[in-house]
Amino acid sequence: MKLIMFGVDDKEVPYAKEWAEKTGNEVKIVEDQLSSTNVDSVDGYDGISVLQTSKIDDPAIYAKLNQFGIKQLSTRTAGYDMFDLDLAKKNCLKITNVSIYSPRAIAEMGLTHAMYLLRKIGEFKQRMVNNADFRWSKDLVSDEIYNQTVAIVGLGHIGGATAQIYKALGARVIAVTRATSVVYAPYVDEFVDLETALKEADIITLHVPLTSSTENMFAAPQFKKMKKNALLINMARGKVVNTADLIDALKNHEIGGAGLDTLGDETTYFSKKVASEDVPADFKELVKMPNVVVTPHVAFMTDTAVRNMVQISLNDIAAIVEGKNVKNEVRF
Repeated sequence: MKLIMFGVDDKEVPYAKEWAEKTGNEVKIVEDQLSSTNVDSVDGYDGISVLQTSKIDDPAIYAKLNQFGIKQLSTRTAGYDMFDLDLAKKNCLKITNVSIYSPRAIAEMGLTHAMYLLRKIGEFKQRMVNNADFRWSKDLVSDEIYNQTVAIVGLGHIGGATAQIYKALGARVIAVTRATSVVYAPYVDEFVDLETALKEADIITLHVPLTSSTENMFAAPQFKKMKKNALLINMARGKVVNTADLIDALKNHEIGGAGLDTLGDETTYFSKKVASEDVPADFKELVKMPNVVVTPHVAFMTDTAVRNMVQISLNDIAAIVEGKNVKNEVRF
């Protein structure tokens, strides 16, 4: 069996080679993302794995994959909103994702962002670097995590792992979720609606998929209801938060800070080396703020997560090529 992986970086290569040697299959490594300019290279291969950092919306791509006899498109991530599901269905392509690769990896990055903001590290850094000011001051006194009420929006695998961590640290954990989880309920002090979470939370951490109902879930109306010192942590998808409204809320001191691993326009520059003039204005504005921390969609980047993302994706491709069903198939 011949498989091809697009958008591969160095950290993934050893795990792809390990899988190939173990299974006896061929895996071609391609650094570039799948696009209309390189889709012809797929001819002769049995299956494809891609990353979610590049939009795949050109109808010609889907038509050619169908022409080449490809049966599926697999992303090595949980998110699959970069695919056009209508085009995939039209061209008889199954879509698979890696729904669970390492919930702890994302949860720990969310906590890292929250602690950075809670302890005002960005503000200390800005004073030291910009003004050589190393003094202590009462406006930089911070709180401790066990005194915080943490609202988890979305209690799936990642939200559940986040609840476990905050509960272990002594915080009060509240959760906004469509269905109460038996597995994670022991780590939640109270299940609440979003309005209650906005009112009560010191830290709001987002772990929902991007859908029509969650796009712009956090925008100006929500920010105005949050505590003035509340922290927003987005480890989900960029468009769950309205970035322009977030910037306004930060400038107007409506919330205390934001930790962002995703942004709405990230596919144009995250995971890439771009010219400075091509970096969007919203990113430049956010990173100047000492009460904001931004990482380029790297919460998943642990050894455990990367191995799982690569090898689960390849396992699912191989299974579909062999005519088997897989649990990670996205149901249209």
